[in-house]
Amino acid sequence: MAANEKTQAKSEQISGKVKETAGRAVGNERLTAEGRAEQAKGDARQAKEKIKDTGKH
Repeated sequence: MAANEKTQAKSEQISGKVKETAGRAVGNERLTAEGRAEQAKGDARQAKEKIKDTGKH
């Protein structure tokens, strides 16, 4: 399960970066904000998984 969560976190981070970049390129503030939010969600998920991994060792 942890590997799936880590993959999903990375996917959200990448997808968010793509949205943010696309939003900036076309001047769409909403898309840029969505991208930042998605990246933050991925960052939070990744941090949660790192904490879980630290507890296992």
